[in-house]
Amino acid sequence: MRTVIQRVTEASVSIDGRQKSAIGPGFLILLGVCEDDTQDDVEWLVRKIVNLRVFDDADGVMNRSIMDVGGQALVVSQFTLFASYKKGNRPSWLRAARHEISVPLYEHFCARLSEEMGRPCGTGEFGAYMQVALVNDGPVTICMDTKNKE
Repeated sequence: MRTVIQRVTEASVSIDGRQKSAIGPGFLILLGVCEDDTQDDVEWLVRKIVNLRVFDDADGVMNRSIMDVGGQALVVSQFTLFASYKKGNRPSWLRAARHEISVPLYEHFCARLSEEMGRPCGTGEFGAYMQVALVNDGPVTICMDTKNKE
């Protein structure tokens, strides 16, 4: 699994001109699933995200987690995170998981993140054409890949 995690002051996702989800301060998480991802990848990633210390403490040091600040999360599926751009100029999506793998893992990720945070996370709609709006706070943007845990 690959993620792009952006610390935001606000974020939203709209489909066909209608807002599906919106959050205040917290994380916008773009999530990509590849063919060999498992529920173990979900568990590792959720633990890393909820404990990621990128929110300022009283001294202005990034020392607090989303849990510490009571932040919100918005998760948007993003198969393009697995783009292969080595040959030519048109990306290939061969490493992105098929729907029968990616949809259950995406849903499991959202459920586990909500469970760990103790509140629902916002979501996009898997496979839909979406417009994502955000105000990146910092800016702070962290990329994680469950295949690079070391």
